[in-house]
Amino acid sequence: MLSSLLWRPLRPADATRTYYLLGAGSSCFFVLAFTLSQVYYFTVVGLSPLEMVLVGTVLEATCFLFEVPTGIVADLWSRRLSVIIGVVLIGLAVLLQGLVPTITAVLAAQVIWGLGYTFTSGADEAWIIDEIGEDQVARVFTREQQLRLGLTVVATVLAGLLGLVSLRLPMVVAGAGFLVLAVVLLLVMPEENFQRTPREDRESMASMVDTLRDGLSVARRRPVVRSFFLVTLVVGLSSEAFDRLWSVRVLSDFILPSLWGLSGPVVWFTAFSLIGTLFSLVVSLVVNRAAPGLVRAMHPNWLLASLVAVQVVAVAGVALLGNLWLALAAVWGRDAAGALAAPIRSAWLNRHLDSRSRATVISMNGQVDAIGQVVGGPPLGILANRTSTPTALVVSALVLAPAVAVYGRLRAPAQRPAAEPTTPGSEPKTPGTNDGTHMDG
Repeated sequence: MLSSLLWRPLRPADATRTYYLLGAGSSCFFVLAFTLSQVYYFTVVGLSPLEMVLVGTVLEATCFLFEVPTGIVADLWSRRLSVIIGVVLIGLAVLLQGLVPTITAVLAAQVIWGLGYTFTSGADEAWIIDEIGEDQVARVFTREQQLRLGLTVVATVLAGLLGLVSLRLPMVVAGAGFLVLAVVLLLVMPEENFQRTPREDRESMASMVDTLRDGLSVARRRPVVRSFFLVTLVVGLSSEAFDRLWSVRVLSDFILPSLWGLSGPVVWFTAFSLIGTLFSLVVSLVVNRAAPGLVRAMHPNWLLASLVAVQVVAVAGVALLGNLWLALAAVWGRDAAGALAAPIRSAWLNRHLDSRSRATVISMNGQVDAIGQVVGGPPLGILANRTSTPTALVVSALVLAPAVAVYGRLRAPAQRPAAEPTTPGSEPKTPGTNDGTHMDG
């Protein structure tokens, strides 16, 4: 019974609704587990600043090592199975670090969590695209992002309430939630349009090597994919420092006020997260309603360039603004621009990928991000220690700035003449998804 459930659900549900459940549910439990995780590491586990950096390094190194192998698993065996395995591992990791407050358990949890994340990374997007088709995916990605943001509000409030009882409690509840989500997916997640590799090919190492080679070939031949990899690397180099240092900037350089008798990092960082999530949700809803054609454009290079430019200015603003609420507004603006860009970027990238190697290429993109974070985080952290947090944040903004030019220089794909003959075995090309996209110079 269990072995058959691994490959086929008991009661298949609608693929789009299942994708919404997966994305929104995962986001909810992630937020519940990690809204106060830094406070938990510092006050309950007793990690030093160096050990807290080590936690992130172990996580990103795990993602780097396993992104491509797990992506190949999704492309050869089953995207559904890959997602379910990932959700289970993430739930176990969150439970472990919530139940055992030691540095050994926390580091072990990062390895398990990173492995679980790589099983889901790329596989979820590749699965839903196979099930519903490329034409519908931009709308679904955008709607899923909005659902994520909406449930993030609920999860943030819940994390704050549970955190007032015990900082371990949000992680325990979130870990259990991930495991329940995995069981639900096992029962209802369909997979009708994925063609599994035949057993005689699947068991051979050569098949895995061929899939990896296909992914590398796509990245090499298609300038849009290469440009995405470059942007991902730049964002990774910049983001690790910002994600860790903006809270240090707030706690070190500003005085947190008292509101209705409530004060302290738990209360205020819960409030900061809640306000930021609501702002991102409002921005996403307004922009998608006011300019749907812009958001769903086949070649949204200038929109993405503009959103990255907003992030550059925001990161610099966090470093340089001397007012608490202006600095926080910059944090929220940076997060809102990222939330708006994420589904647009995913839809654009996936239009340039083939089903056979889609999960592998997306996983390779995740691996590039991990490289960027591992390489970029420690030097900027050292810079913050030797100079100041604002200095490191300004450098982080400068590191991110080239991504604006990379997006801006991408040209729209050249349209192929309608009468042009095709050769047997050549890739099918449709308007807006061919390989004609290129960069100036």
